[in-house]
Amino acid sequence: MNRRNFSLAACAALTLGLGNGAMADAAYPTKPVRVIVGYSAGGPTDAVARLVAAQLQKRLGQPFVVDNRAGAGSNIASEAVAAAAPDGYTLLVAAAPLTMNSHVYKNLKFDAVKSFTPISKLSSAPGVLAVRPDWGLVSVKELVAAAKKEPGKFTYGTTGLGGSQHMATELFQRLAGVKLTHIPYKGASNVMTDLIAGHVDLAFMTATGAMPHLQTGKVKPLAVAGPQRLLGLPGIPTFAEAGYPAMISDSWNGLLAPAGTPEAIVKKLHAAAVEALQMPEIRSKLESQGAIVIGNSPEEFRGDIQREVAHWAEQFKTIKIDTQ
Repeated sequence: MNRRNFSLAACAALTLGLGNGAMADAAYPTKPVRVIVGYSAGGPTDAVARLVAAQLQKRLGQPFVVDNRAGAGSNIASEAVAAAAPDGYTLLVAAAPLTMNSHVYKNLKFDAVKSFTPISKLSSAPGVLAVRPDWGLVSVKELVAAAKKEPGKFTYGTTGLGGSQHMATELFQRLAGVKLTHIPYKGASNVMTDLIAGHVDLAFMTATGAMPHLQTGKVKPLAVAGPQRLLGLPGIPTFAEAGYPAMISDSWNGLLAPAGTPEAIVKKLHAAAVEALQMPEIRSKLESQGAIVIGNSPEEFRGDIQREVAHWAEQFKTIKIDTQ
């Protein structure tokens, strides 16, 4: 083959390869998609993931299977997705600890900004401070008085070291001038189980997923760490009403893919996810659980992640946590 013919053949092969890639992106998905969640089944992140996965399956015509990989503050799940092929068949539904964990765990195998392609922030929800159901306390004021009387006696559960629940309780202790004892778990459902049973005294619960237990009295909510009372808990005051206006904490859930995922696939997933979040029945279900529906663009979500990484870098300078 002479040089001219070789060049023509090479160009044709390249064009064909690019064309096949574009066709594959356009046909996506052609097989089941794994949606990995770094928390146990039944928790708030799992609840949002399953709701959205069911809608993606309906719109895109392939199974979207939720895969719970709890542990290490959600790092097991994040590492799995960061290392996956960037072909749209392995996705991550992440929560706020994604932007915190580099300050808590050593030698992470992923970077919150560089290792993922953001698709959309799905929702956010404020934290709700709840106590065990058999405790006679009915207000934040009473809790603070009891904790000051016996420093370190009362325990609080979280979804893991350095996560949003942990950071919320650290902030509360600092604002209220109390000392509590930390008990970390692998997921929110585990925290809730032990709070109901009275094995831990209190916890900041994400409103999404915890709402039924908060409403039925299985645990006792004391205050909402958001700017306003929740529709599902109209009788529960905000921390501002309880005398702690700086006690603000929320947790978000977002959909991400491995870095390098083709733009066509990201656009298809984003459009389907946002369309699902705009459905009245989906919106109503999330809002009734205390969530705020978001559904922003990939670019906006990337900006959110970058800002949170910077924010937590500053916060962890003042909150001392032993790294793992």
